[in-house]
Amino acid sequence: MGLFDKLAGWLGLKKKEVHVLCLGLDNSGKTTIINKLKPSNAQTQDIVPTIGFSIEKFKTSSLSFTVFDMSGQGKYRDLWEHYYKEGQAIIFVIDSSDKLRMVVAKEELDTLLNHPDIKHRRLPILFFANKMDLREAVSSVKVSQLLSLENIKDKPWHICASDALKGEGLQEGVDWLQGQMQAMKT
Repeated sequence: MGLFDKLAGWLGLKKKEVHVLCLGLDNSGKTTIINKLKPSNAQTQDIVPTIGFSIEKFKTSSLSFTVFDMSGQGKYRDLWEHYYKEGQAIIFVIDSSDKLRMVVAKEELDTLLNHPDIKHRRLPILFFANKMDLREAVSSVKVSQLLSLENIKDKPWHICASDALKGEGLQEGVDWLQGQMQAMKT
């Protein structure tokens, strides 16, 4: 098996492995998004809140993603920083219907962006403005404004409106992230 792996790597047939951190406050839809990105036969029917973190894998046409689904509960957010060094990209999920906690999401994002293991690295950040199906949801443009995303000048970023339950907006985000990762490896 090792010989075939090496041969596939030399021929450019082996998919590049990418380590992605999936962050955001609790109940924003991180686990549901990751679940929807997996092949339908590998998806879980019952989603429960993540305690600590879980590791999930999914593949695109050219990349193999290993996603660290980090719990967004307050008592677990301090654990995020232990995984920053390994991360090659970030998916940050926001509950676009939870206007009250948008300030907390912004604080967590600012803490993340100013962490020494993240600050000086050019990691792509994909934002999912999730739960767009809810009546109280604000647009992805409004989420971008509330989080002051326009101030992120040193990292490529993209925001997608999403409805994780239906899978809407997810492929657009993954396509952007895949493009960013491929551009970085050349």
